[in-house]
Formats: sequence, structure tokens, C-alpha cells
Amino acid sequence: MPYVNLKVAGPLTKEQKKTIVKEFTNTLEKVAGKAPETTYIVIDEVSRENWAKGGDLLE
Repeated sequence: MPYVNLKVAGPLTKEQKKTIVKEFTNTLEKVAGKAPETTYIVIDEVSRENWAKGGDLLE
């Protein structure tokens, strides 16, 4: 049972989320032989003000 927890800075549209979920699921099926019905994906949209890189907050 694959479990993917994807964190992104900022919001995504519903269409973007649908595409991401489909692509991740297809990749796990093709590469690792995992059945799509056993794949779980969680998308966490984190406000950019809560992300930092190189000691600086993202803007």
C-alpha cells in the first residue's frame, strides 16, 4: 500500500491536483507494480509564508 504525502508551497487548483494524483498513481503502477486501488496520496498545501529556503522565507 503506497502512501505519498506531497507538500507544496501555495495553493493548487482542483485540476492540478487531479493531474498530480493521476500521474503519481500511474508512476507507482508502472515503476513499482503497485495497484492504483491501493495507492493513497495526500496533498498538503502550505502557505508560502510558512516555507523557507536558505535561511529566507519564500515570498
